[in-house]
Amino acid sequence: MIAEDEGQARAALDALLVERRFGTERVLVEEHLEGEELSLLALCDGASAVPLASAQDYKRIFDDDRGPNTGGMGSYSPVPEVGAERARELCRLIHQPVLDELSLRGTPFHGVLYAGLMLTRDGPRVLEFNVRFGDPETQAILPRLEDDLLTLLEGAAIPGGLAGARIAWSPKTAVTLVLASRGYPESASTGDPIAGLDRVPSDVFVTHAGTARAADGSIVTAGGRVLSVTALGEDAADARDAAYAAAEMIEFEGRQLRRDIAVRAVRA
Repeated sequence: MIAEDEGQARAALDALLVERRFGTERVLVEEHLEGEELSLLALCDGASAVPLASAQDYKRIFDDDRGPNTGGMGSYSPVPEVGAERARELCRLIHQPVLDELSLRGTPFHGVLYAGLMLTRDGPRVLEFNVRFGDPETQAILPRLEDDLLTLLEGAAIPGGLAGARIAWSPKTAVTLVLASRGYPESASTGDPIAGLDRVPSDVFVTHAGTARAADGSIVTAGGRVLSVTALGEDAADARDAAYAAAEMIEFEGRQLRRDIAVRAVRA
């Protein structure tokens, strides 16, 4: 929950600790940060961190960043202000010290280190770390990868296996839209038939997350974030148009879809 002022913070604490919404027993209160969010993933080989392409995630359920946080309602890659050099700079500042400390502790880390950042006026601040590919950023990042992913992952598994690695990326922009079920994020509607998947163009990626196959063989909703739709374009505007056009072909009862994904990139 993101509180804009003390009143909202107190209301949130009351809902969580008095009403026991979500069965909450403990609450972590953090500083409210303002700025642009950035997701920067890095492949790590135990000694060094190699950044992947930058991406921006949209956490809140409604347009203009309103409503409660979700697991992510969409993303795009790259972020205009964060090119390859800036990504390497942030990686040296954020990811590399984590790897160095883990090595000192005798637990070198191999894999993907995901840093959720806020680019504030006082510099980058870490919102969260994850040790996995992030959703929905990965859906926007990997379609732009021009190197072989398996080769990179094999390098990450070997101590020092990514030394000197520079990853090649398509100059195209990718935009990912998340289609969520009715009631999400408070709840999730399940069993709603999904129509239109067969109408999506072959060059658009549709990733299933909260879906299931019904007894009659049809695809139905089975979770909060149901599908993600990713399109590539020569620029952010082209990718955005293609993603939204494809998303409109997919229908299910109560579908939720943010309409402002990647607007910042189009305006940049």
